[in-house]
Amino acid sequence: EESMEENLDICKTYLERMAKINCFLEMEIGITGGEEDGVDNTDVAQEDLYSKPEEIYDVYKALTPIAPGFFSIAAAFGNVHGVYKPGNVKLTPSILGNAQKYICEKEGITGDDKPVYFVFHGGSGSSREEIRE
Repeated sequence: EESMEENLDICKTYLERMAKINCFLEMEIGITGGEEDGVDNTDVAQEDLYSKPEEIYDVYKALTPIAPGFFSIAAAFGNVHGVYKPGNVKLTPSILGNAQKYICEKEGITGDDKPVYFVFHGGSGSSREEIRE
């Protein structure tokens, strides 16, 4: 697992190349809980399962000058890989909304604009209501 700085440097390099051919980049930040592809995050500290607005803003600031609108962020908001019984996963999608507001405040963006495209990793077993939220 790369540090945030290393992950961002790699993604900046890829986005520079990908934007030239109109390809879209997805950057995953934070930790998606559960287990996938032999990586087990079931014992990770709970606070690490939630991205902070500042981290999301750092990605936005780094990637937007390269190719605005050509990237998405898979932020951690309590989502986990795998299917779990209802009640065992504590999704906090307000983290994503708060990050949008934080970026708008920092960048002076007004109105109902949402500057970041988000990706929902680990949504298996989530209800329609949770996904819509």
